[in-house]
Order: sequence, then structure tokens, then C-alpha cells
Amino acid sequence: MKLPVRVCVLVPLVVMALSLGACTPALDRDQARMCRMVIEAMTDDAAVTIMHQSLVVAGPDPTIRVDYRLSDEAAYATARWVQCSFDNGARRLSLTALRTETGPLSEPRVFMLNRFWLESSDRVPNDPLPIAGAENAVVLPVEIGYWLQQLVNACPSCAVYGLLAAAYSLVYGLIGRINLAFGAFAAIGGLAALIVVLGLSGWPVWLILPVSICIAILCTLCHGLAISRLVFQPLQGATGQQGLVATVGLSLFLGEYLRLVQGSQARWIVPMLDTPQALARDDAFTVTVTPIAVLVSLVAGVAAAALLRAMTSSRFGREWRAFSDDPQAAALFGIGRNRIVAQTFALASALAGLAGAITILMFGDFSVAFATTLGLKALTAAVLGGIGSVPGAFLGGLFVGMIESGWSAAFPIVYRDLAVYGVLVATLIWRPGGFLGFPTLVPRRV
Repeated sequence: MKLPVRVCVLVPLVVMALSLGACTPALDRDQARMCRMVIEAMTDDAAVTIMHQSLVVAGPDPTIRVDYRLSDEAAYATARWVQCSFDNGARRLSLTALRTETGPLSEPRVFMLNRFWLESSDRVPNDPLPIAGAENAVVLPVEIGYWLQQLVNACPSCAVYGLLAAAYSLVYGLIGRINLAFGAFAAIGGLAALIVVLGLSGWPVWLILPVSICIAILCTLCHGLAISRLVFQPLQGATGQQGLVATVGLSLFLGEYLRLVQGSQARWIVPMLDTPQALARDDAFTVTVTPIAVLVSLVAGVAAAALLRAMTSSRFGREWRAFSDDPQAAALFGIGRNRIVAQTFALASALAGLAGAITILMFGDFSVAFATTLGLKALTAAVLGGIGSVPGAFLGGLFVGMIESGWSAAFPIVYRDLAVYGVLVATLIWRPGGFLGFPTLVPRRV
């Protein structure tokens, strides 16, 4: 990886300097779902058939119209519809106005509808739109179906945490230093993917997805090479504490850099390939999965398999393991420190960029604030798996994702992060080396 430093610095800056523009003028399925859920409050729980839904007004305050009729009404009965306006900011799923065929609702009624219907924790309103494939889905007991749904929900999170944890482990396993800036690297990749998706609005999805992922990887790879050259190579003789402080400062710098480039407000795109498909059902519950969740899980799985294969069979993997075991002996056999460090940073940064890209493609929103939390969760996964072990990093990512999903299903979600970090503390006490690392802490030879 011998790209000039100027190229590695200028390419990301040019990409980041592109205008983000407005949100894509497409129907936001989450907002459409919220609009459909309003119908139940308007019809006193009567059976409803959705006829048509469309984006009436695009732009900063999108408005969606849903036409429907009651199932027991004749086809020529009076047309029924609801027209929902939403905020396009941080509370984009909150109603700002509502009209029906009988006229607009007052602001107090819209507030009550938001507060005690759509945002209620006591009862989730029904979505009257049928789930695709529900009639032919496998019938399972509701308890099994419920936990199967949690397993499906956990897959994208496991993919993101595993990729980022592998990035941490690649760098730590080689030079014994933790780069705390990988959360910011994921944010850079997510922002680059978001810009590409907005810029290619209206193009086929099968083209938008690979292009956005490739640009995100290229952008973070260039950042990784530049930072390796400008930050870590000058610090190769520094102590561990000096390197750690440098990565803290680097993380703060990149966070502020992102804030200046795209602002502190959240950015979002209309999620793609997010139509739920039925996997299994019960009389009162349907297990669903979205095509984008399957796609990002498969992409992460392929990337993980390719990385594990490369670490055992490629020249880079052999050189990485040799330098990790004994840097002085590796240097005697022609393995240059600067070259292997640059290659490792490039690969780790590409993994972080991929994690950020699939995050934005899966969930549809981006903000600078998510970088810190995402980085800490991934670092927790790397430590649980055995920091410095690439297979352990993926195992740790799988474990953290499953803990989050399982805790959210069985216990109050507000304590979810506390549970994850509690498992980390317990692991550090009883097995400091993690699942696949050394059972006890050992000094590192550098």
C-alpha cells in the first residue's frame, strides 16, 4: 500500500466536501408505517384494507397519504384516507400534522395521538398492511418465534461489532497499541456511504449498495494510511501510554472534523430493501426479516471469512503473524515495520469503513455522536474475544450483539449497555485474556 500521503489526505477531503443535499424524495417506509398505525385510532379497531400509499410532499417536512377502506365496506363506499406530516429532523417519526377525509386534526389531538398512541409503551398499535409471505410461513409456538425474532434482530449488530472488533485486534495484535479512533473511522465510512446514496438517488438499488460500500471502504482506507504515516509511524518508539493518549486525541480530532464537515445534526436516508418478509408465524405474532438485514449480514460474513482466510494463507497473514510474534526476528527476514504497519492500518480502516457503511444502509441514519458508543461496544467485543485475536474479535462481536438483543427482549432496555459492560468487567476479572486469548495477562514483547 504505497499511495502518496497527499492522495490519502486529499481524496477523503474531496469526498467529505460534497454537499449532502436534501433527503431523497422517496417514500420513507418507517414514516408510512407510523401513518398506517394512526388508522387504528381513527377506526376504533375495525378491520382495515390498505388501498394505496404515496408521498404527497417531499422535502424538509414530508407528508404521506394512505388511502384505505374498512374491510366490511363495499368498494364504492366513501373514500377514506389519512394524510400525515412529519418532522424531518431528529424526531422524524413524530407527527406534526394530520388530516383525514373529514378535515384536519387540531394540534392538541395530534399531540395526544403521538404521546398516548404512537409512543405508548403499554400497547403497540397494529400495522394494517399485511406482511409479505405470512400466509405461507412456518407455524411455530409463540415463545420460539419470539426468540427467533431476537436472533434475527441481533445479526446486523453482530456484523457491525465483529468487523470493528477485528479492526481493533489487527492493530493491537501487531504493535500492542489500541487505536481508540476506529469508532470515528466507522463514522467516516458511514458518512461517505450516506453521501453516495444521496448522490445516486433514483439509481437502481443493486448499483447503489455496492458503490456506496466501495466508496466508504476507499475513504476510510485513505484515512487509515494517512494516519498511519502521520501519527503512528512517528510514535513507533513511544511508550504505550503515549500512544494511547495520541489515539484519544486522534479520536477527538476526527470527531470534530466530522462535526465541521457534516454538522452536529443527524442525517438520514430512506432505508432500502427494508420491506419485512415473514419467516414464521403464530396466531398473534409473525417473525420477520428484511432483505437489507440479510444482505448486510452476508456481506459481513463474507468479509470475516475472507479475513480469516487471509490471516492463515496469504503472505500478508504470515508476515503479520511473524511480526506480531517477534518484530526483531521478522525484520531480519525482510519484513519492514513501516510496510506491515501501513498494510495493517489500511486493512483495519477498511473493515471500520465497511462497518460504518452497513450501519447507515441498515438503519438509515447517521450522526457524529454514534461513533463513540459504537467504538466502545466494538472495543468491548475485541476484549471479550481476546484482544489481538482476529477470530476472537468476531466471536466477541457475536457475543455482544447477542447480549444486547437478549437483554432487550427480556429486561428493561435502559440497562442494556450496563449489562454489556458488566460482562466486560467480569471477563477482565476472571479471564483477562478473553475467550481466545491468554487466560492471564502476559507482558508483550515489543
